Amino acid sequence: MKVTLSSRARRDIEGIQNYIGKDNPTRAISFVGELRATAKHIGEMPRAFPLVPRYEHYGIRRRSHKGYGILYSVEPDRIFVHRIIGPGQDHDAALQLN
Repeated sequence: MKVTLSSRARRDIEGIQNYIGKDNPTRAISFVGELRATAKHIGEMPRAFPLVPRYEHYGIRRRSHKGYGILYSVEPDRIFVHRIIGPGQDHDAALQLN
């Protein structure tokens, strides 16, 4: 199934790359590549990852990658990635759905 990143998720990736890139530009590029690959692979088994507590009614799921959370929902024709959050980031603030 096709995976689509929201504009916010794309900005999240840019922010992650910039943050890591301050100390290690090479690792920033490879880490972002890993994040993108992990997000893409969600399409192979979209319901394999848990629903986010308090967001079950929105169908929001979380796939983790090295402490980062890929927050997505399964739609009829695609996987929609809402946000990619860092360790310790708040789901409520990131999603702004409640």
